[in-house]
Order: sequence, then C-alpha cells, then structure tokens
Amino acid sequence: MDVHGRDLRYFAYVAEELSFTRAAERLFVSQPALSKQIRMLEKQVGAELFTRDRRTVRLTSAGEALLPYAQRMLEVWRDAEEAVGRARAAAADTLVIGMSTSPGRGLLPALRARLLDRVPQARPVLRQVNWADPSAGLADGSSDVAFVWLPLPDGDRYRCVVVAEEPRLVALPQSHPLAARAEGEGAVDFAELLDEPFLALPPEAGPLRDYWLAMDARGGRPARIGGVVGSAEETYEGVANGQGVALLAVGNAPLIVRDEVIAVPVRGVSPSRLAVAARRGDERALVAAYLAAAEAVSPARPSLPSRPASASRPATRPASRPASPSRPSRPSGG
Repeated sequence: MDVHGRDLRYFAYVAEELSFTRAAERLFVSQPALSKQIRMLEKQVGAELFTRDRRTVRLTSAGEALLPYAQRMLEVWRDAEEAVGRARAAAADTLVIGMSTSPGRGLLPALRARLLDRVPQARPVLRQVNWADPSAGLADGSSDVAFVWLPLPDGDRYRCVVVAEEPRLVALPQSHPLAARAEGEGAVDFAELLDEPFLALPPEAGPLRDYWLAMDARGGRPARIGGVVGSAEETYEGVANGQGVALLAVGNAPLIVRDEVIAVPVRGVSPSRLAVAARRGDERALVAAYLAAAEAVSPARPSLPSRPASASRPATRPASRPASPSRPSRPSGG
C-alpha cells in the first residue's frame, strides 16, 4: 500500500472538521477533488473511513483506527520539513574557508570579526587542504573562499585580495656557511643560492612550486631539488638535516626557525603575496562579505622593504623552542 502524505492530510482535515465543505476550504481545494481523493484513500486501505449523509459526516471504526496514526505521521513529516529547512538555512549561512595551513598574522580573527559585523548569522568553517592543491579547495568547489599564495594556476578563474605582502627569507641549517649572515644586518644574494639544493612543493602546485623555487631569478638555470615536502614539519626536518634550503615568507619564519634552523633575508627575489581568493562568478553574499573583509585589512599601499626589522635579525637559535602549531604553515611561504 503506497499512501501519499497529501491523502493522509486530506483525511485528517475531514476527520477534524467532520465536513467535506469546511475541510476543502481549509485545504484550498474543491470539494469534488477532496471527495475523490478520500475515495481513492479508502480504496487503498480497503475500508470506508467515513459514513456520509446529507447532514452529517462521521468516522467509521476504520477511520477512527487510522486517525491517530495519520496525525502522528503528519506531525513527524512537519518536523522533518522543519529540520530540512534548518539544515538548508545553516548551509546557506556556512562559509567554508580553505587554507593549506593557518595564515597566521592575526588574519583569521580579524576577518571573522568583520564578516560577522556584516553578516551576523554567518558560520565560517575552516578547511585544511593538501599542499598539492594551491587553490586550497577553490578549484574543485570544496572551499567557498581560500587563503592562497600567488601566483595561482589558472589565475583568471579567481578574484584575489592580497592581505599580506612580505619579503622572502631562506631557511638554512645552522651549520651552513651562509648562516653567519643571520647575525647583524646580514642578507644573502639569491645568486649565492643557485647551486644549493632546494626543498620544493609537490609538482601539482604548478606555478606556485616554481615561485618558491624562484625560477624567475635563476636566469634559466634549473633548480636542484633536494626533496619534496608536504608540511612545515617536513620542511624543518629537511632543512635541519641538510637535505636542502627553502624560501619562506617573513610571517612564517617562526614556524621553521627553531633549534637547528635559521632564516636569512634574501636579496634579488620578489616579495611573497598572501591573498584571500574566491571563484569568479560566485556572487553569493557571504563570499562578497568575506572579500570585503579582506579588503578592509589589505595593506592599501604595501611597503616592501628589502630587509624588514622582523627579518633583519632572525634568531640562529631561539631561547626556547616555540610551540609548533597544530597545522604548520607552508614551507615556501605558506
């Protein structure tokens, strides 16, 4: 027996009103249509549900038996509709924020506060994405917005707001001949690193892998790849063990510079750019609000000193080992 919810609702209204006329008015259907549906329901259950004459409508014993179950089923269905509605509303208010690692720099709380000022019901949800996806989930649609390092593959697919622009450092083992540059106001010319093995992002990172290998500053010379790394901890271990050196953004130095690893400013390479990105054509209000929040914290006129104060004296060995973040940042600037 395949009974539709509509038929049970029609039955329940007639049972409550004991009048086909009044029930039809409540249901906004014609009385003949209502009577037809009740007859079809009676045929399906194999019993008359109402006795009718010109003046009265009464439930039969079968109708009285069916009524509490019909009312219960309708109530459960109403609860189900409300639950679906709540889920739909929650989904509409949820903004999935992709990132390869935490962007740090106070960006997450700053953007969250600005987002909630604009859209109080917003539910920002953070999503960790493998380093092999430089779009941090934008490319496959699993993220609504994302913190990304520029340049992005297929960059014309995305809208980007730069939220941090920083010089790059090179992470070196403490025993490296160039490590002494970390003292005083020292810096390294990138030309001095051309023969060094570098730790690289996965090949799937595309142009971002080339960027963190500084291929544009090599004059056509290929990079020596000492290893491929998939996390900041792997980067730290690779540098500390002499597997290779790695470029990184100033703001991410604390994630790598500890124990046996130091960082030195690099001359001759372009600054790193961290951005909040979204897919072009995605005009949803939450996406627009997050991009607007990013615009609010974006440096209006980025200052790009060759050697910022925070990077000019990288510690060769911190006094105490800083706590490693649960989701460490991208070695080559992430």
